[in-house]
Amino acid sequence: MPLQSNLTPVLDAVDVNALMRQVYPQLNGADSVYETLDVFPGGCIVRLNADERHIRPGGTVSGPSLFTLADIGGYACVLSHAGPDALSVTTNLNINFVRKAEAGPIDGHCRILKLGKSLMVFDVDIVAGPEGQTIAHATGTYSIPPKR
Repeated sequence: MPLQSNLTPVLDAVDVNALMRQVYPQLNGADSVYETLDVFPGGCIVRLNADERHIRPGGTVSGPSLFTLADIGGYACVLSHAGPDALSVTTNLNINFVRKAEAGPIDGHCRILKLGKSLMVFDVDIVAGPEGQTIAHATGTYSIPPKR
């Protein structure tokens, strides 16, 4: 499915990261564990810098860490395309885990499937490893608060 390139971002990656530090400081603390790498028309790329905190028994990155990456991807998309209203919230998020991931950079390639006045539907291809294989795929919906 192609990107919706007719969508114009209102924030870039630097702006999204700054806003996230301001409104959601507990996400990263002093580190940059989750970050937005790029924003482009119709999508964004987010990263989890997975380390030992994210590893579950068996040496794989935990499902909750990957789920958080998918949710952060949706949040970065809604902030960057619908505007910097921190009160946008997840209304649905589904994830399928395809293969295990080891510690290191894990990227979420996010695309907006539909951006309306009150809802944004998106999907995220979560990739990792030297070949950039898909390790998980998520779809979700964010609720956008009415303009004040």
